[in-house]
Amino acid sequence: MTSSRTSTAPFSRAVVNAMRKLYPEALADSSWDNTGLLLEAPFDPIRRQMNSVLLTVDLTKAVVDEAIERNDSIVVAYHPIIFKGLKSLTLANSQQQSLLRLAGEGISVYSPHTAIDAAPGGLGDWLADIITGTPATAPRQESSEGSTPSHSSASKPSTPGFPPSQPSEDDPFVEPQQPIYLLQHHPSQAGLQDADLKLASTAHTRTPIRSLDLPSHPNAGMGRIVRFEMPQPLSSLIERVGRGLGNPKGFPIAIPQGTQIADLSISSVGICAGSGGSLFAGLDVDLLFTGELSHHEALAAIEKGQCVITLFHSNSERGFLHSVLRQQLLEAVKEEWEALRKQEKARQVVGEEVLEALEDEYVGVEVSERDRDPYGIVVSKFAE
Repeated sequence: MTSSRTSTAPFSRAVVNAMRKLYPEALADSSWDNTGLLLEAPFDPIRRQMNSVLLTVDLTKAVVDEAIERNDSIVVAYHPIIFKGLKSLTLANSQQQSLLRLAGEGISVYSPHTAIDAAPGGLGDWLADIITGTPATAPRQESSEGSTPSHSSASKPSTPGFPPSQPSEDDPFVEPQQPIYLLQHHPSQAGLQDADLKLASTAHTRTPIRSLDLPSHPNAGMGRIVRFEMPQPLSSLIERVGRGLGNPKGFPIAIPQGTQIADLSISSVGICAGSGGSLFAGLDVDLLFTGELSHHEALAAIEKGQCVITLFHSNSERGFLHSVLRQQLLEAVKEEWEALRKQEKARQVVGEEVLEALEDEYVGVEVSERDRDPYGIVVSKFAE
C-alpha cells in the first residue's frame, strides 16, 4: 500500500482532473508556456486541508498568505509561478519561498494559462463577449457628494483626450485648488455583472487570430478577431469594456492623432488577454483590445490608423475567474470529487486516513480577494 504521505491529497487530484477536462493542456502554447500541475504537495492526513480551491491570476506572497489562512487544498493560478527550470529552491527567492511555504502546508498549485486563452468559451471568447455586448442598464452616474463645484464662467478649453485645465493663481474668478492624488486599484473581485451588459448581443462573427488544429476542440486558438455586421461607435465599445470589467476608474486608450473618440467607428477588433503585442503583429483590424502593449507597439498601431484599448495586463484576465471560471470549476470539481470518492472506496485498499478524507462531501471554489494587478490608477481630485 502506498503511504498517504507520498501521494497527493485526493481532493487536489479531483481538481486537477476537472481543470484538465475543462481546459486540456494540449490547448496551451507549449513552445514557451508552462502549464499543468506545477507543485504537487504531499497529502498529510494529520493536518488535512479543506476541500477548497483558491483562484488567482498571480501567485503572490499575499495570495499565498490567503491560501494558508483559508486552509485551501490547491491554488489554481492562471499565470505559472514557474516558467524556467529551477536549479535550486531557496528562501532567498520570493517566488521559491512561496512554493516552499505552500508545499510545507500541503497546498498544491495548478496553472492553466494559455490553455484558458485558447479554449472555445475561454478567456478570449469572454473578452469577445464583452466587446460585442450591449448595455442592459442606464449608465452609472458618479455621486455628486464631495465633487468639485463647476465654475463654468472660469472654465478653459480642454485638449482632446485630456482633462479640462484647472484654475490657476492668475484666474480672477476662482480661488486656486489643491490637488489630492488617490491610488485606485482595480477590485480583486471585479467581474461582469449579468444585469449590466448583455453579452455577445451585437451581430458579429469571430475567429481565432492563430487557430489550433485540434479536431477535439473546433474553433480553439489564440486571440480572437471580431467583425461586426454594422460599424460600432468607439465610444460604445469603451462603455462595454467599462461595464464588462467591473467599471474600473479608468484605462488607457490610444487613437490616431487628429481624431476624436466621438467621430471614430469600429468594424473589426483584435483581442488578446494579457500582452497582445506579438499576436497582433500585422493584424489588419480597426481596434486592438488587450491588457498591455509597449509604447512602440501602440505608437505603430495609431500611426497605421488603428485604435488601442488596454486594461493593464492582469485586469484583462482577472474578471474571467470571477465571472466564468469559479462556477464552471465548482460544478466540474463536484462531479470529479464524487466520481473519485466512489472509485477510491471501491478499491478497498486505501488507508483509514485517506478513507476519512473521502467521506468529506464539501467542495468550495473561491476567487482570491488579495490578487491584483501591480499597477493602479492615481486619480487626481481637487479639494474645495
